[in-house]
Amino acid sequence: MKLGVVGLPNVGKSTLFNAITNAGAECANYPFCTIEPNVGVVPVPDERLDLLANLYNSKKVTPTTLEFVDIAGLVKGAASGEGLGNKFLSHIRQVDAIVHVVRCYEDENITHVEGSVNPVRDMDIINLELALADLETVQKRIEKTEKQAKGGDKKFIAELEVLKKLKESLEKGELIRKIEFTKEERETVNDLFLLTDKPVIYAANIKEDEIGKESEFVKQVEKKAKEEGRGVITLCAKIEEELSALPKEEREIFQSELNIEKSGLDKLVTACYDLLGLISYLTAGEKETRAWTIEKGTKAPQAAGKIHTDFEKGFIRAEVVNYKVLLEAGGYNAAKEKGKVRSEGKDYVVQDGDVILFRFNV
Repeated sequence: MKLGVVGLPNVGKSTLFNAITNAGAECANYPFCTIEPNVGVVPVPDERLDLLANLYNSKKVTPTTLEFVDIAGLVKGAASGEGLGNKFLSHIRQVDAIVHVVRCYEDENITHVEGSVNPVRDMDIINLELALADLETVQKRIEKTEKQAKGGDKKFIAELEVLKKLKESLEKGELIRKIEFTKEERETVNDLFLLTDKPVIYAANIKEDEIGKESEFVKQVEKKAKEEGRGVITLCAKIEEELSALPKEEREIFQSELNIEKSGLDKLVTACYDLLGLISYLTAGEKETRAWTIEKGTKAPQAAGKIHTDFEKGFIRAEVVNYKVLLEAGGYNAAKEKGKVRSEGKDYVVQDGDVILFRFNV
């Protein structure tokens, strides 16, 4: 899963990126400090893996991973080339979801590209630029498809109808992701990789002294996000960056002192998994304990295919036990003796936290 971190300049994007990935993206108090997108691949925190690895004395533990792309600050007019413009918008097209960082604090020492702090205005600026870029994409496709549709080909005529529907919606300022499409229409929409069709999580960035307190700026972000049907997480990017540099034990003590229940990465992972409809199942043994990410609703053979295509082709059955049940039983054989391991067929829908042993024959 690839997540693009976006926002106006100087809102804390690169600081948050550093905190999450420890990749050391350059941070500075001026716009366009980030020019080429920084990329960091991070393991997804999952305490279930450690618990299972201890149970099996696993030689290797392999979590699933997330890829974060720190995209340079967008400004008003980016879609028409302002700032560093369309170059950044092209980077966003390649991600699965967008993490939109919004500044929710005053600080006279950190300049704001718009001259003042106003979260809703800032959200609107970014959303408008994404919509304008989409409008340009759709318009170009319309011009091409109109020529193709002149020959009377039903495929292009139908595509043109979808494109006109998209154009009309974008001109009204509607988010493409909120529009319902038929299966055939959705194929055309997906082919365009529209920015406003991507799921978005707002990250409300607050100051250190506001942790655990109510913030009017955060309330504004939450209200706006609710109207758009999008999620919000609240964090302090600066504190997250400081926490990320500490050893695990010290980090946990520091978090406790600050009443931070979950790290920024934990919050983002949870929010993005919910947003994209993802879950993880687990495989465990002496050689390796590992997490595998799949979409909710995935059936056992397709889940097996994540490990190897042969597992899907030659699928016989899946031996399934929930990780908590497995831990309580003290091991796979003990769980099986107690009748806790289920034998599931091709129609079984894999659940989050399932520990699975696939039986196959090729």
